[in-house]
Amino acid sequence: MAKVISEKELASDNSKMVEIKHTRTMEDASGNSVEVVDYVENRQVDEAITEAESRKASLEASLAEVDAELADYIAIRDAE
Repeated sequence: MAKVISEKELASDNSKMVEIKHTRTMEDASGNSVEVVDYVENRQVDEAITEAESRKASLEASLAEVDAELADYIAIRDAE
């Protein structure tokens, strides 16, 4: 699922907002690929940044675990 992120204009508030459109690609009746918006959410930009940083840290930790697992497999394969 892809995201289209843009700044959301607010007339009365000084806090910046972002609009996040969650999209996916589907095939129409003619067989053409079309992008469909599943849902739209509006969030404060600082909140969105905090969540993205948290997800990034989690993914980096998972990647480190997979790198260690891969190193173990390669060591076993090369031990002969």
